[in-house]
Amino acid sequence: MSFQNNIFFQKVRDYSVSKEIFELHHNPEYDLLITFPKPSLEKLPSYYESDDYISHTDGKRSLFEKMYHFIKSIALKNKVKLINSRSEKGKLLDIGAGTGDFLVVAKKEGWQTIGIEPNTNAKSIAINKGVNFANNLSELESHSFDVITMWHVLEHVPNLDEYISELKRLLKPKGTILIAVPNFKSFDANYYGKFWAAYDVPRHIWHFSKIAIGKLFAEKEMVLSEVLPMKFDSFYVSLLSEKYKTGKMNFIRAFFVGLKSNTNGKVTNEYSSHIYIIKNQ
Repeated sequence: MSFQNNIFFQKVRDYSVSKEIFELHHNPEYDLLITFPKPSLEKLPSYYESDDYISHTDGKRSLFEKMYHFIKSIALKNKVKLINSRSEKGKLLDIGAGTGDFLVVAKKEGWQTIGIEPNTNAKSIAINKGVNFANNLSELESHSFDVITMWHVLEHVPNLDEYISELKRLLKPKGTILIAVPNFKSFDANYYGKFWAAYDVPRHIWHFSKIAIGKLFAEKEMVLSEVLPMKFDSFYVSLLSEKYKTGKMNFIRAFFVGLKSNTNGKVTNEYSSHIYIIKNQ
C-alpha cells in the first residue's frame, strides 16, 4: 500500500509530552488520517516518556486515574467475554499488552496467552503478574494463533503495511483479529477538533475510519466482519479533551459531550472508538 495524494486536514499539538505541533493529512483513497511528520524510529520512544502515559502504569494517584482503572476493570471482562463469543478457546496473542491485565483475565478464562510489549516498565509490571511475553513478532511461529488482539495499538505502529502482513502470517486459517482504535469521524472528534485527545500525536501515527480498516485488511485477504462501539471511550476522551481545550477537566461538560457522542453514534454508527472484528480467509 502507498499513501499518495494526501490533503492537509488540520494542525494538532502534542499536549501530553513534547508540546510540538504536527499536521494531520487525509488520504482520500483509504479515508485515513496520517500524522506528519512521522517521528523517526530513534526519536519515537521519547514521545512516550511521561508519568502520565496511563497505559504503561498501574498508578491510581488522582481521581482521573482511579476512574480510568475502575472503567478498565469492567472493560477487561467485556473484552474477554467478546473473544469467548467469537472464537473457540485456544492460543491468544495480545499486542501492546501494557501492564498485562487483559492477559491475566484471559488466562483465568482458559486461554493460552502470550503478549508483546515494547515498554520495559509496563512489561516488568506484567511479568510480576505472571504474564508471558515474546520479544517481537518475528520470533513467533506462523499460523499459530486463534485470536490476536490489539487494544488501541494499531494506530501506534510505524510501518502499517508490514505490521498487517505479520498479523496475517501469525493468524491461523479462520482465526480472528480484534482491533480497537479511535474513530476520527465521531461526534466528539468533530466537537473538539484540534483538541480531541484521541489524535494523541505523534504517538498515534494513523487515524482510522471504517473504510480504512476494511480496505487495509482486505488487501491482505482478511475480511472485516463486525464493527462494535466502545461507548466508555467517548467519556474518557472527552475528559482529556476538556483538559487540552480549557486547562482543566470539566467532568460535567465531558459527560454530556460523551453522552451526546454515543447518542449520535446510534444514528450514524460512528462512535468515539470502534472494535473491528476481522476474520482470516
